Amino acid sequence: MTVRKTRRTPLAVLAGATALVALTACDSKNDTAGAAADGGPIKVEATDTACAVSATTANAGNLTFEITNKGTKVTEFYLYAEGDRIMGEVENIAPGLNRRLIVEVADAGKYQTACKPGMAGNGIRGDFTITGGVAKQDDANSQKAQATKSYADYVANNTAALQDETGKFADLVKAGKVDEAKAAYARTRVYYERIEPVAEKFGDLDPAIDVREADLEPNQQFTGFHRLEKDLFKTGLQPDSPQIADKLVTDVKDLVAKSKTMELTALDLANGAKELLDEVATGKITGEEEAFSHTDLWDFQANLDGSKGAITALRPILQVKDAALVSTLDKEFANVQGLLDKQRAGDGFKLYNELSQDQVKEFAAAVDALSEPLSKVAEVVSK
Repeated sequence: MTVRKTRRTPLAVLAGATALVALTACDSKNDTAGAAADGGPIKVEATDTACAVSATTANAGNLTFEITNKGTKVTEFYLYAEGDRIMGEVENIAPGLNRRLIVEVADAGKYQTACKPGMAGNGIRGDFTITGGVAKQDDANSQKAQATKSYADYVANNTAALQDETGKFADLVKAGKVDEAKAAYARTRVYYERIEPVAEKFGDLDPAIDVREADLEPNQQFTGFHRLEKDLFKTGLQPDSPQIADKLVTDVKDLVAKSKTMELTALDLANGAKELLDEVATGKITGEEEAFSHTDLWDFQANLDGSKGAITALRPILQVKDAALVSTLDKEFANVQGLLDKQRAGDGFKLYNELSQDQVKEFAAAVDALSEPLSKVAEVVSK
């Protein structure tokens, strides 16, 4: 069974913030009959025990899924290609919440839909068939082609740095240089956090590299950055720490190799920008991501950088189609960045457990305010 890194419940959901529901709710008035056939949204009704999809076939092209969580648990929705390659995903859909996923699928074939009540496990799967075949949008649109090329360069630069820095970090662990490895931990992870939506597309690689101890499933080995984080910051290095470090290097090299051959679309960039803000809301804001080192703000900055990188690549398209949205994004990105800048210490940040509850709440509100316009980008790009 493929095990994917799961997510924790975001602070806004834990607090019962109705604002989050208002920001992410979408219109559900469309008739579900023949939705896939007429190009309309495909309805998904998720509960704690079922994932009812209104159509199981669709023509290749842009697909829109409208997901309603009618269960009692926070859920997620995915569209998988063969090998559990993630074509698109929506995370952290709270009970009673509606969310929309727009994804480009150019190739005919067999796919799967999945709901994950509780955001854990393999999910409630269903077969989904794509018929026909279309040229990817980027093949026919020079602006979109330029956007994906620009972002591919961004990914290449960060994955190259990730491979180099992970090798150095692993060497410090294997040499038993604990203080130096601690100092290298947060700055090494920055490169991973910037491009995490890319990593998540490759089956088991993301959980192998980045699973948190609290999210481990039965019989899942604890590996990757967070296992070494625990060894360095809590328990002390363990007899198998060198082997865990070597595996991390191997997994990162695998990620770098696979990312070089991956073809991205403009919609991938739009969805990835939103996913990175979801990463902030579900891990960094709550302090659950870096449970032992408390270096969450380094990750927060990296996620923000990655989201901005995707939006920067899409900016020429967005400026033409919705200049007002670009202005709103610029304002809200600057607001979040301003709050992060207040927490800088030296060449990094304060530890997360040094923040007050008021500061955490201020961050949460700013992330919600940015998340709302980011949720509109995919729809604008798909037009």
